[in-house]
Amino acid sequence: MGPSGNGFTRRSFFLAALATRLPAEIRKGKGEIFPSDAERYPDPLTEIEVYRLTKPDYSTTLTAYYNRGIARNSGWMLCGCDRTGSPQGFHLDLKSGEMKQMTQADALDPSTLTLLPDNRGFCYLAGRGLYLANVSNLKERQLYQAEEGWEFAGGMSVGPDGTHATLVERRVERPGDTSRLRMVTLVQSAARTVIEAPFAISAPMARPMRAQFLYRQGGDALWMVNFDGTQNRKLKVAPGGIGAPNWSSDGKTVLYLNFPEDRTQLNNLREFTPDTGIDKMIAKTSQFASFGANRDATVFVGASRNTSPVVLLLLRAGQSERTMAEHKASHPEAVAPLFSPDSQRIYFQSDRHGKPAIYSMHVEKLVEKTEA
Repeated sequence: MGPSGNGFTRRSFFLAALATRLPAEIRKGKGEIFPSDAERYPDPLTEIEVYRLTKPDYSTTLTAYYNRGIARNSGWMLCGCDRTGSPQGFHLDLKSGEMKQMTQADALDPSTLTLLPDNRGFCYLAGRGLYLANVSNLKERQLYQAEEGWEFAGGMSVGPDGTHATLVERRVERPGDTSRLRMVTLVQSAARTVIEAPFAISAPMARPMRAQFLYRQGGDALWMVNFDGTQNRKLKVAPGGIGAPNWSSDGKTVLYLNFPEDRTQLNNLREFTPDTGIDKMIAKTSQFASFGANRDATVFVGASRNTSPVVLLLLRAGQSERTMAEHKASHPEAVAPLFSPDSQRIYFQSDRHGKPAIYSMHVEKLVEKTEA
């Protein structure tokens, strides 16, 4: 059928009508800005003010706990959100609550979103590709594509110097038998295998100030290896399960949660020094399931998995705790609490009101400000 008198074909008229019936957010794409959905309320338990930054009608999640998600000036956050129909990367203004869509990618893994150290770019995994994007103009390029017979599994991170990304791949045919660490340079896009292992590797973390990686073997073991694949060794940490391991900001120690084999014992926060092999307890906790540390590791924020699940602050000096708010998440380990770079706010995620949302609380009266 040819054009009608007003210049429309039947097809174009149908598509235009369909577009008017689609929700406005579904029609938006990369670069679109969404007004704030933030709300604040007094916590039912402590009456301290809590800010819910995103709406629980759609899922919004933090990046992986070991990745860089908050800008150095503590003004905005890179997060994952499916408000436009599929998981995408979003810029969340931490003052106004405004959100800006940063990606339009198929099969994006929100946990892999991570800012570069200069805050001018970010990386992520989507489908079979590793991508680098510019924060200001949102231009992106593919750095790497998984080789035939391999797929991404286990996470991705960008090193403290911003020169390379490290990711985990597993064999498609035998996913539980073989996995490997791959290192990809961000400038030349050169890729190489660091090590292969006969088990599932996860959470690759480059060591600050050293040419070494930390990685996990399930929830029971930590390993460390040099960038060139030498000295791959299992760390002799305390017996029991391991939760949320991460490097201290100076790279001297690994901070982690220990889940004792004796379930009558309290979960405890520990510190392991790879250069000496010394492992020591920092403090027993109110059954922390996940945690984060401020810049100098003098204060910790944890999410408990008690019958009354809450977010708490723990001071290293004196080993004292303070309850901040209920989190009531269905999976306490996914609360993933963390500090802003200046240590003046804490952030966490919870599905207590519906789908996962991001929450914030001010702690400047309780925690000393730190340099970003």
